[in-house]
Amino acid sequence: MARDLSMEQTGAGLSTTYGIADDLNYSPRERETLRSLAGRVAELAARPAEQEKARLWTQLNDLQDGRPLIFCDPENGWNEIITQDMIECEKPLLRIWEMHLRKEIFWGEQMADDRVIEPYFNVPYNYEDTGWGVRETRIGGDHDGAYTWEPPIKDYEKDFPKMRFPEIKVDYDVTHRVLELAEGLLGDILTVRLRGIWWWTLGMTWDYITLRGLQNFMMDMYDQPEWMHTMMAFMRDGTLAKLDFLEANGLLALNTEGSYVGSGGFGWTSQLPQNDFNPERVRLLDMWGFAESQETVGVAPDMFGEFIFSYQKPILERFGLNCYGCCEPIDPRWHIVKQIPRLRRVSASPWADRKKIREMLGTEYLISLKPSPTPLAQKNMDQDLVRSELRRDLEILKDCHVEVIMKDNHTLGGSKDNAVQWCRIAREEIERL
Repeated sequence: MARDLSMEQTGAGLSTTYGIADDLNYSPRERETLRSLAGRVAELAARPAEQEKARLWTQLNDLQDGRPLIFCDPENGWNEIITQDMIECEKPLLRIWEMHLRKEIFWGEQMADDRVIEPYFNVPYNYEDTGWGVRETRIGGDHDGAYTWEPPIKDYEKDFPKMRFPEIKVDYDVTHRVLELAEGLLGDILTVRLRGIWWWTLGMTWDYITLRGLQNFMMDMYDQPEWMHTMMAFMRDGTLAKLDFLEANGLLALNTEGSYVGSGGFGWTSQLPQNDFNPERVRLLDMWGFAESQETVGVAPDMFGEFIFSYQKPILERFGLNCYGCCEPIDPRWHIVKQIPRLRRVSASPWADRKKIREMLGTEYLISLKPSPTPLAQKNMDQDLVRSELRRDLEILKDCHVEVIMKDNHTLGGSKDNAVQWCRIAREEIERL
């Protein structure tokens, strides 16, 4: 069944063409639209300023002195910046490609953050992930609305034996036909690349909650701890098996340049890939890894360490550099999280204590500062509030390595200018500092 992802906006980009690659033809108008947009992206990518931004990201990720960098991803707010009636292509896949190109142009012409516009057009694999052998039943959720779900693991004794390790099933024929389509349309304008995006987070807690339900997940730590350890061990081993498969079959791609990594920021670094890197076979050790556990924000640190972190750590040990955290405040559990090998990027969510973050992370880590997105959700953004909060946080963290990330914007309050104005204020405050 075809799926229309034209409304789905993620920082990492389109993960697969599965379900949207049924019709690989295009009309003359669709060809003209995509080529015109790609031409403008190529012009923006050729600006000297893009090379300078890449240098600054590399410097920041390598923990060298430099100014804080800004990245704003409106996420689903993009649907208010680039509305569906602005999209000229008709076929689902081409509409997604057009949205991607228009976003690049908006970033390059209006956003004025530090995101690098690159001369690439990335095409993901066409694949299906089989999941954990059992699936939830969603209730509601139409038109991106709220939903609940019926979790499939109701009784561990009866339902756990139904679980299976996830399998990646790649349709290489469709993958290469989509790649050929992109190369034929845009290959003389942008460098078309096959780039697999196989995960956002390796944290596993959301998968567990989907399978078991949030309330059950929380109560199981008290009521059924042995079963919870069994489940987490199974999910750890299944995740490692999937990573082994991707690595062994040459399906990984470096995320060490303009790739979105962690819960904000980019992968530019001189410290990856490893010195013995073979371009024909990317390893996990050549890449950034990422995990988080937002859903356990109400769990005591020691319980988080026992039931969650102890199973995340063996996964993160496989990567060359690591990111940790998203919306959860890291400071209460920092004594546990800091055990991650080669940890580099740490999230400082709106709920994190900035002063504690400064004391804990110092200049040994990159602080991914996440201001609250709430002001941007208002039709008339309170610019004074935005400025005062940014000024306060930047003052506290002024001696640290900082990236300022605006994300989790489910709406811009119908005002597409909010994102642009936020970037302007952030840049002014950084320059003032």
